Amino acid sequence: MSSSRNRSAFTLVELLVVIAIIGVLVGLLLPAVQAAREAARRMSCSNNFKQIGLAVHNYHSAYKQLPRQGTGTPNLGGQPDGQTVAGAPTANSRLELSWLVGLTPFIEQQALWEQISNPFQDVASGAIFPPMGPGPRRWLAHHAVTLYDPWMTEVPGFRCPSDPGVGLPGQGRTNYIACQGDSAEQINGSIGDNGNVASTQAAINRQASCRGFFVPREKAAFRDVLDGLSNTIMAGEIITDLGDNDTRSRGALSGGNVRQPGGNLLCDIQRDPLRPQFWNVAGNYVPVLLQGGGTDPEQRRGLKWAMSRSIWGVFNTILPPNGLICMDSNNFNTGLLPASSRHQGGVHVLMGDGAVKFVTDSIETGNRSSAHVGTGANLVPPGSQSPFGLWGALGTRGAKEVDVTIE
Repeated sequence: MSSSRNRSAFTLVELLVVIAIIGVLVGLLLPAVQAAREAARRMSCSNNFKQIGLAVHNYHSAYKQLPRQGTGTPNLGGQPDGQTVAGAPTANSRLELSWLVGLTPFIEQQALWEQISNPFQDVASGAIFPPMGPGPRRWLAHHAVTLYDPWMTEVPGFRCPSDPGVGLPGQGRTNYIACQGDSAEQINGSIGDNGNVASTQAAINRQASCRGFFVPREKAAFRDVLDGLSNTIMAGEIITDLGDNDTRSRGALSGGNVRQPGGNLLCDIQRDPLRPQFWNVAGNYVPVLLQGGGTDPEQRRGLKWAMSRSIWGVFNTILPPNGLICMDSNNFNTGLLPASSRHQGGVHVLMGDGAVKFVTDSIETGNRSSAHVGTGANLVPPGSQSPFGLWGALGTRGAKEVDVTIE
């Protein structure tokens, strides 16, 4: 007697069909997974910003003023940047430290603050730095190795998880910087790095143009925000440079005066016509190299959390979010410095009351060809409504514009 058994199994064709279906499903689901991951990163980014806002309010409660944008020790001699081991004891920070430095003990970085606010000795070299350390402006230009660790420390609370930038030439990266208003005039204020007012006229210019939440190197408090904390931007988000000539993280020279009528358009021609988000480095792009600012690779957006000036520590509400960086000259003092992010379609901003808002790239920005507010010839008169629309109005603390709220 014989018996036969039928064995059931997949045929090759059936197996290939199943594999194809799985591949299609994976292809359909992958964008959704990536979107979910970015949504989680964006939420974490917003939460970090909220913690910074809470820290500012706690700081103000403790000291009755805002953390100063442009703080530290004045340049009264010695070696400001601590360029040698022997010069370390006479180093100073030139009043160039950012508002984030003073916030460190309020965001659970007390150990870092203790290093900064007390004499610091580099174990390997023996260099001893005074409290508040050397200036962070050109560190890698003079040191093959790090002598002052605090400025190189990357604080997790100052980073947005959506930004992939890591490591050198970044010297403690950050994605959150101070808002200094709707004018490029006097973005370094009227007080020099020696702590003295440059001149009466410089002080007058600063008073007219520095209309943001933070005034560089000046004491400020919540009471100065006459438009209301909920209507005024305290800080904004930026990307950190990836070395890819992105118009949002590397500056261009304007070849003119960005404050004058039409000045906001001066750098547009230097974009790559096929990839407008990048500079035309093979064509007419003229890079900016900030005087005394270190090596070219470190003079990019978001690479020095402790530095208050220019590309590293300032944003203004002139060009819309994710606009280009355009500087008047190779210095720290005048330029278009927009907010930017790796999120799709806009940036986070921190309002004075601690709320975090998402502002789209399409926010109303008024007359982009307008001159800036200031005391000079052809500038918009002091006290005027912001010429840069809703975006500019949100950046001013006391210009009395109406309907400046964002959802």
